[in-house]
Amino acid sequence: MILTVAVEGYRSLRRLVLPLDRLTVVTGANGVGKSGLYRALRLLGDVAEGRVVAALAEEGGLGSTLWAGPETISRRMTRGEVPVEGAVRRERVALKLGVAFDDFGYAIDLGLPVAARGSLFNRDPEIKAEAVWAGPVLRPANTLARRTGPSVTVLRGRERHVAIGDLPPFETMMTHAADPEGAPEVLAVRERLRAVRFYDHLRTDRAAPSRHPRIGTRTTALAGDGGDLAAAIQTIREIGDADALDRAVDAAFPGAAVAVEERDGLFHLSMRQPGLLRPLGPAELSDGTLRYLLLLAALLTPRPPPLLVFNEPETSLHPDLIAPLAALIGEAASRSQVVVVSHAASLVDRLVEEGAEAVHLTRPLGETLAEGVEPPTWSWPSRR
Repeated sequence: MILTVAVEGYRSLRRLVLPLDRLTVVTGANGVGKSGLYRALRLLGDVAEGRVVAALAEEGGLGSTLWAGPETISRRMTRGEVPVEGAVRRERVALKLGVAFDDFGYAIDLGLPVAARGSLFNRDPEIKAEAVWAGPVLRPANTLARRTGPSVTVLRGRERHVAIGDLPPFETMMTHAADPEGAPEVLAVRERLRAVRFYDHLRTDRAAPSRHPRIGTRTTALAGDGGDLAAAIQTIREIGDADALDRAVDAAFPGAAVAVEERDGLFHLSMRQPGLLRPLGPAELSDGTLRYLLLLAALLTPRPPPLLVFNEPETSLHPDLIAPLAALIGEAASRSQVVVVSHAASLVDRLVEEGAEAVHLTRPLGETLAEGVEPPTWSWPSRR
């Protein structure tokens, strides 16, 4: 389980260290930084996949994602006694991301590149430092693997050894030093981050992949766009909790049932509802009904991941679907850690009733803060 997530220098997240519970719902008004926190978590997944530089490029590059406010915000600025102004920078420009599990921690520090003559990639951020450590807080004594510049050292027994001496600045030690023999802790952290499932783009538009039949194979993790919905539903029915699936459908749509048929190699999803003489196909379902089925397939996965992260799952749902959705999320939290980002008060309240820890974000002076939350102790790896 992830106990702490830390972000520094990313969008409105100047310095945010946030504790996570088994079920955490992050809420707040529009523009307070909820999506920024969600994207920061996704970037950690991109680190584990070795594509964090590409992911930042897709967001407009490092310059577009860095904190745009002053390096420090004084008490007088906060009280409105003086205007918000910049000063001479004392620290290096950096975008930092980190997580602490109950046994290991990981952090990465990305900074401005050193321009290389003749290269067209001088806008790419460079990885300046990384670390994997034992326990909740990074200290020199509990550092298991450390990257500074091109060098990666790992702890073997009681001695530190150079594992890699020439790691390029655009590649992470998470993909190049994750050795089951020499650095098993790095491998363990990488695989946990790779296993996190993110859902923020479950399509329900008229051209959504889930509205059309497609070839089906056993699907233990619903795709990010929901295109393999029929296969995911059938997988739950065959190797997961079919009774829970039927109960969840009935809780949202009393008397309804979903089924999957295979015709000429293609999987066809249908939904039978009381009063109708024939079942409806996905193309005929409302956006809200289809979205609920997509969320159901993600939450009832027969292979629960260590962490499920949902961004505004309530989009297009009828108010009557909020309660059954919250119940599904609450049940999923008994199998996986779950983080939900939402501005819907009705869903937040229901999730709190399900045992969720609610984190309310605010944004005074442009900086995202967690209201009333005591930040856990945190330390970043040094670049030296």
